[in-house]
Amino acid sequence: MSAGLAWRGGLAIAVSNEPALATAHSEAMRMAEAILFASPEPVPVRDLAGRLPHDVDVESVLSDLQRLYVGRGINLVQVAGGWAFRTVPDLAYVLAREAAEPARLSRAAMEVLAIIAYHQPATRAEIEEIRGVSTSKGTLDALLETRWIRMRGRRKAPGRPVTFGTTPAFLEHFGLNAITDLPGLDELQGLGFLEGKIPADLDVPTPSDDLLLTDQEEPLDGDALAFGPTPGEED
Repeated sequence: MSAGLAWRGGLAIAVSNEPALATAHSEAMRMAEAILFASPEPVPVRDLAGRLPHDVDVESVLSDLQRLYVGRGINLVQVAGGWAFRTVPDLAYVLAREAAEPARLSRAAMEVLAIIAYHQPATRAEIEEIRGVSTSKGTLDALLETRWIRMRGRRKAPGRPVTFGTTPAFLEHFGLNAITDLPGLDELQGLGFLEGKIPADLDVPTPSDDLLLTDQEEPLDGDALAFGPTPGEED
């Protein structure tokens, strides 16, 4: 069986010369395109494969579909562990009026979010230890409302404090395919977030947002929301 090229939208797509297979591949691309356009959130490859014909090479379909949109107003990208269409960054100004107002977080909330992202699972006390100041329940509530963080479980420690971690919505909002795509120490320096002489013992951990609880955590119970403010605390 020899291979050839099929043309779609001015793009050459490698397919079998057999008309039936070429048609099946093209139809699978149309189906995947429709599914991805209609989905309000990124679609994992496994879910997409379950909705396409069983004999379709899903990775090839996605690769060809991705190439099809190169140079257009939208691109097919990997984000939050799935695939989704996103407008290209250089046309953001065109959509300024249509774009929803992004969540506005305080500096304290952004600091807490960053600590949770890199150090998850993290308790409120652990967050405060890293920040060096107390963290109000209101700050955590604001982050929970954005759906960028979640309560994971409870630490197996005195008081059984709630542990926090990030969510797929966090990855999607910040355009990350996986939590490990967060910048490391060298990248943070290159981006200008770390200036001056960096302490020799400064460590930026490799983050993990594994859904499974660690051996230091236990499942949440009915009073999970009562992780409680401390009287008189401030950010």
